[in-house]
Formats: sequence, structure tokens, C-alpha cells
Amino acid sequence: MADKEAYCTFRVDDLYFGVEVRQVQEVIRHQLTTRVPLAPTVVHGLMNLRGQIVTALMLRHRLGLSASEDDSLPMNVVIRTADGPISLLVDEIGDVVQVDRNLFESPPETLQGEQRDLIRGAFKLDDRLLLILDTEKVVHIAA
Repeated sequence: MADKEAYCTFRVDDLYFGVEVRQVQEVIRHQLTTRVPLAPTVVHGLMNLRGQIVTALMLRHRLGLSASEDDSLPMNVVIRTADGPISLLVDEIGDVVQVDRNLFESPPETLQGEQRDLIRGAFKLDDRLLLILDTEKVVHIAA
């Protein structure tokens, strides 16, 4: 198993993403958030996670995607960062997948601009491409 890595997967729009399981604190259903005045649009708000205030980032906006056209509520992938937990709001939670680290590739040429900057690389799975998020870049938002 030394050649395998585990990723928590989720979907945003038609893109399939993963973050390393060890970076994930928890995955939870939609939570109410409080808007932050004058915050960038990517900051969806603040939420109370068992007494801890956590910033919720709308991953769609961070990736430069348009708002969701359906009425479904986003799900939370709470990741650990140096500054504490941050919630990434995603369209749908996937499974934990094990992939062979030797199959890791650079980001696909079809990704451009900010999307490409936020992706560390990809794994070709049997039925789709698993894009690996660079969580440090995702949570770093210029003021």
C-alpha cells in the first residue's frame, strides 16, 4: 500500500476533485453561514462548527465557475490549514478513492487560467479524471 494515496473526492460543476484524506478534518452537510461584509465573493461566510468559527469558501467562485443552476445546497469539505480549519463548499461529496501515486500527472492542458493554478495535478481513473486541488493556493485569497 506504500504506492497508494487516499483522496477525499467531490464534484464542482462537471469537474471531479480530490484532496488528500489526511488534510480533511470532516465532511458535513450544508451549514448556515453568516455573510462577512466587504469580503471577496469567494468567501461565502462564517459558520459555527461545534463552537469553532470556520470560514466557508465557495469553491465554484474560487475556480472562476458560474453559480449553480439548481437549487441544491452546497456540502462542506472541512480541511486543515496552518491557520485552522477552512470549509470548501462543493456541489456533491464523492467517495474516498485509493490511487497509485506513480500515475500522478501534471494538470491537463484543457484547464486554463485560475483553474490550472489551483490544481497540483491529476490521476486518470477508469471513468474520469481526478483533479488534485492545491489546498494552500485555494485558501490563499488576495485581499
